[in-house]
Amino acid sequence: MSKQKLPSQTLLAGFEAAARHGNFSRAADELHLSQSAISHQVQQLEEQLKQPLFRRVGRGVELNVAGEVLLKSVQRAMTVLKAGLGQIATYLDPGLVVVTCPAHIAHGWLQPRLASLQEQLPDLCLMLSTDMTARFVDEVDVDISISDRPLLQEGLTELPWLQDSWVVLANKSLADHINALPASEHHLHTGLLCLEQSLSNEKTAPLFLQELVHFRKLALFDDARLLLDALQRGRGIACLSSLLANEALQDGRLCMLDGYPQTAGQTWYLSAMVTAPRADIVKQVFDWLQAEAKK
Repeated sequence: MSKQKLPSQTLLAGFEAAARHGNFSRAADELHLSQSAISHQVQQLEEQLKQPLFRRVGRGVELNVAGEVLLKSVQRAMTVLKAGLGQIATYLDPGLVVVTCPAHIAHGWLQPRLASLQEQLPDLCLMLSTDMTARFVDEVDVDISISDRPLLQEGLTELPWLQDSWVVLANKSLADHINALPASEHHLHTGLLCLEQSLSNEKTAPLFLQELVHFRKLALFDDARLLLDALQRGRGIACLSSLLANEALQDGRLCMLDGYPQTAGQTWYLSAMVTAPRADIVKQVFDWLQAEAKK
């Protein structure tokens, strides 16, 4: 069975305008064509589909059942096409810089600083992706990568960027209450919110077997951002990445608990082709990220 040939975009555009206006003349005005051109386009489309799409009503036209079905499909397709063209336009923006970054760093450390970056670089269009499978810096898909290890890719400048740590936190109200008590009584006044993966992480597991062993586990999360939200709501204490909690620590919503160790976490690396960047704005963002990390 042979495949049906798709009508041209021109025919479908003429049909869609005529259907929307219910009038060939108004459709022609919108598309800057003559009324006879629109009429001819509709006739061609009907001949190609081998069925009528309109019926005459006074001085205008209205869709029949086949026309209504086709209109819905055409409008959906045009919406998708316009969205795709808009996305392409974004990729052609000379101010576009694509940065891949782990979600917890993007959420807790980078997002609070982006307003300052935008003020410094008003032409910047930052595309921030947390898809860490797309770490290959190729000057087309990714300009700058923030990763847990050097990419070891030829032509890149790569450097240690931020040092994470695991800290024991509570919201300000609960922290003030807990810090006023002897450490031996902390577990009697609150419970523990846990990131599931931290229970088996070689760097954080000892903390749960020692300093936090007496706390009752109130909840387990597989998304650190959900844990951060619960922590800020005062549901308990938690061991959390200092980079994820950075903004909340800076503005006082969260506080570190006295007497609990800070455990060294992941070293994060910054990578980009800064020796020959796709555009100067890429190097400006790279330099800004370095400067912010040193503050």
